[in-house]
Amino acid sequence: MKKLVLFVCFATLLIGCKNANEQKDSEAMTTEEPRGVDNVAYQWSEMAILGTANDTERFKPRPTITSRYLGLIFVSMFDAWSRYDAKATPVYLSGVERRPEDEQTLKNKEIAISYAAYRALNEYYFTDKQLWADKMVALGLDPNNESLDPNTPEGIGNLAAKMVIEARHNDGANQYGEEEGSNGEAYFNYVGYEPVNPVDKMVDIDRWQPKYFSDGKGGKFAPACLTPFWDKVKPIALKSGDQFRPGPPPKVGSPQMEQEVKEVIELQANLTDEQKALVEFMRDGPQSVQQAGHWLKFAQAVARRDNHTLDEDVKMFFYNQVVAMDAFIASWDSKMFYDSARPYALVHKYYQDQVIKAWGGVGKGMIDMDGKQWRPYSPDTFLCPPFPSYTSGHSTISGGCSEALKLWTGSDEFGDSVTLVAGYLTEPDNLGDTITLQFPTFSKTAEMAGISRVLGGYHIQSDNIAGLQLGRDVAHEAFKFYKKHIGEME
Repeated sequence: MKKLVLFVCFATLLIGCKNANEQKDSEAMTTEEPRGVDNVAYQWSEMAILGTANDTERFKPRPTITSRYLGLIFVSMFDAWSRYDAKATPVYLSGVERRPEDEQTLKNKEIAISYAAYRALNEYYFTDKQLWADKMVALGLDPNNESLDPNTPEGIGNLAAKMVIEARHNDGANQYGEEEGSNGEAYFNYVGYEPVNPVDKMVDIDRWQPKYFSDGKGGKFAPACLTPFWDKVKPIALKSGDQFRPGPPPKVGSPQMEQEVKEVIELQANLTDEQKALVEFMRDGPQSVQQAGHWLKFAQAVARRDNHTLDEDVKMFFYNQVVAMDAFIASWDSKMFYDSARPYALVHKYYQDQVIKAWGGVGKGMIDMDGKQWRPYSPDTFLCPPFPSYTSGHSTISGGCSEALKLWTGSDEFGDSVTLVAGYLTEPDNLGDTITLQFPTFSKTAEMAGISRVLGGYHIQSDNIAGLQLGRDVAHEAFKFYKKHIGEME
């Protein structure tokens, strides 16, 4: 009788365990991991975009600086996440062991990358600290938790950001005014760069010259060269900024330069509404996020399209923004090494005694004018980027980030689009048609970004072509770096 009772009890226990396991399995199947816009990595990418837009509004466009901010924010998130992945290794986080398999949960990953993002955003976009704290609270996390315990996701996230920030002190960016000769002034021109050509005197037509902008109040000013020391910034994935430096641009007097300057004039004189829309979209308007942010937005479109998980977005954003940051360094290496002229000066040189058809400025449209009056298709308050021309930054970053998305997804297909009114940024009193720009592939999107700079009159074709190739070279080098850090070395 006792044996029978024991058997029945044991059988009941087995059935109970089986039912409990089945219930657990069922719950696992019905509880889906947040994807697309709902995953926490994507949500922090939205915060990074917001921080970049606000930074641009407060401090004016400074694409080199914001590319570094974005790159280091996503490195911080990656480093924190890596301790909860089976194979990944961090870039700057050290002394923190990989967490045991039973701790490699979605919840721990969400907590770790949130604290990393929060601390990095506080460092780089510090004027919006309350926004980042509010996001933490919305995620159910305590923004005041400053733990550095390497055994907890909160501590790992805080440590990841801390070590990235510390590692990037004295990296050449001069964020803290720490470079010799800066007198404590952040982003001070510590290399002492001065243009060969003062704003009012042309000494060497092949070299860059500052130009006057309207201050919007009836006056004018000539902005100095933006971060002329950026070629000195230490890259993340590249060996050095000059690793893929292209050969020289064409010189004034060469048949190639003559042809490329002519192309700029003819393209501008015949701008269609679609081309105007392309120039304005790629130039980036109000609430601008600069080129690194622009390609982060394109990466977000991929995340939405493919319904990404947290793991996928952490890895994709990390690779994408490392490429953008390093591509800016590579582009500035070329810019400062060659110190080349922009079409603004070149057209004046080649067409100074001729009447040409060109854009006359706001409210004037396309008119006949003296070649010395030619200008880019741009508002008076930002006529031309204030730094040398070769290579085009837009082309370099677009070539790099497009190739990165192509390599990461395994396909060139994109399929994104944007609708806008032609002229809304440049000719608000002379609006054109509503245009939908289609981006069928990553490569085509990069080419559209590059040619937009020629259409707008900011670059000659050589700046664009060399920039696209330079960016692609950066992306391929960074892909090896990326594969190494996710534990998939070929």
